[in-house]
Amino acid sequence: MLGELTERDRAILALETAWPRHGGAKEEVIRAQLGMSSARYYQLLGRLIDSDVALEYDPLLVGRLRRLRDGRARKRAARTPGFVG
Repeated sequence: MLGELTERDRAILALETAWPRHGGAKEEVIRAQLGMSSARYYQLLGRLIDSDVALEYDPLLVGRLRRLRDGRARKRAARTPGFVG
């Protein structure tokens, strides 16, 4: 085993897994369930999905989140003046 996820790490991944079934604003759910700002949540999520431990824990979710993030980064880069890609 590569390491252990914290309870908070597992809660973040669980929220991402369950999110499509939730109604309402995601920011409100983040604050209510995890007691943190959405900015902090996304900061932690970004670090978490880069970890091998999270990938081992839930490879489908982490792979999907990485693809979404990388796709958004490519779109941002393509809008950058002078970008050749």
